Amino acid sequence: MAASLDELTSWHADWSGLKVAVLGLGVTGFSVADTLTELRADVLVVAERAKQEYVDLIPVIGARLELAPAGEVPDALRAFEPDLVVASPGYHPDDPLLVWADERAIPVWGDVELAWRLRDKVGRPADWIAVTGTNGKTTTVQLTAAMLLAGGKRVAPCGNIGIPVLDAIRDPEGFDVLVVELSSYQLHSLHSMSPYAAVCLNIAEDHLDWHGSMDAYAAAKAKVYERTQVACVYNKADERTLRMVEEADVVEGARAVGFDLGVPGPSDFGVVDGILCDRAFFAERRDSALEIVTVDELRARGLGAPHTVADVLAASALARSYGVPIDAIRQALAAFTLDRHRIEHLVTAGGVTWVDDSKATNPHAAGASLTAYPSIVWIVGGLLKGVDIDPLIAASAARVRAAVVIGVERQEVLSAFARHAPGLPVFEVAHDETEDVMAEAVALAAAAAAPGDVVLLAPAAASMDQFADYADRGDRFAAAVRAHTENHPGGLQDDVGEPPLE
Repeated sequence: MAASLDELTSWHADWSGLKVAVLGLGVTGFSVADTLTELRADVLVVAERAKQEYVDLIPVIGARLELAPAGEVPDALRAFEPDLVVASPGYHPDDPLLVWADERAIPVWGDVELAWRLRDKVGRPADWIAVTGTNGKTTTVQLTAAMLLAGGKRVAPCGNIGIPVLDAIRDPEGFDVLVVELSSYQLHSLHSMSPYAAVCLNIAEDHLDWHGSMDAYAAAKAKVYERTQVACVYNKADERTLRMVEEADVVEGARAVGFDLGVPGPSDFGVVDGILCDRAFFAERRDSALEIVTVDELRARGLGAPHTVADVLAASALARSYGVPIDAIRQALAAFTLDRHRIEHLVTAGGVTWVDDSKATNPHAAGASLTAYPSIVWIVGGLLKGVDIDPLIAASAARVRAAVVIGVERQEVLSAFARHAPGLPVFEVAHDETEDVMAEAVALAAAAAAPGDVVLLAPAAASMDQFADYADRGDRFAAAVRAHTENHPGGLQDDVGEPPLE
């Protein structure tokens, strides 16, 4: 075994015999255990629960499994005396297992830290482009990967987007570049990554129940810029992201590249007369700008909402930093569509447009959706994750015709409406049974809506109180909308594409 963890910075180092406790046995935990056993480490997996397929595979790959109740440090872990703990992202810093490790000065990594150290398995390591932010991460990762692919690069989107980074670095064909979506959880336990380019898209209150404070959450996000080699892309409309870049310890020569919806400066991406422009990676940037695409063209692709335009600009900056030509970026945008549950237009019936933005799991994301439409019936609520929803309701009340409140924490939402929009019609879905929630929410929204309105599911909250995840919530909303419009055919119109944006 290597003399210390500091020496374990390559797939080809000697990991044999290293005693590693892996916390969690979901997709991430299994990829960690599978990787480490391939490296001949001694692996003990500790989990509260796991799918049977993973339970069955653990002995096959040569690891051991200890199932233990949450909050309990099992005797098997104490006896194992690990050299290293690798924790899945869901483990809070104050989890008893991590506190136990900290008390014993046992280093704690995440799967991304492990992947960074092992990235040279199949030859020249891929460059990493790192993406974080409170909102827009997945869309920006997908856009950036599509642009790189159109530019002829072998690329994989991975990380928090659903494909573990460890799976990407072990692909036998290898990649030129990985576009890595990083949550604040993953960044919290990251120590040595040095990305080619990085972006923090925005920063707003979220996951405070996990991090404990806004300062701790922001500090985790800021890690994305540490040791960046070429381009630190930041949001000019969010001063905190600029401060993150200014305070980061980057590789000498790394550039700061800004983006927003305004006119770009000589090292920025922005919008001029409805045209997205590059003034950063362009020889004549002092006097002119390189045109990328028009907002009208993006709108025709369902990408015209202001926050989505911002994601396009950020992705373009990342891709251009890697040398992708403008023509390839245009080609990628011409074929790109948003994932489901991201400002997804469902149907227009009786003059009312129904939009699913179930992915808006925090107030910042919901606020971006709310500003896109002039008159809204808003379906809101769920798990607030310790975040204050009052500022969003105060800022959005003028464009909301009525609100329908769902979720187990709906009293906080109802109270916020009473404080900041006392004259607004607000309806409560009192059902806690998953099967009943969306049917009643849709019925109440339909009764409140008038022709020209958008009924918007933008919950500003997590979904796990009443649904499996945000996709389940969105699917149930779409099914309820379908059932309602089919049962009320009077005035049902053909789908009309994107509803009008302000």
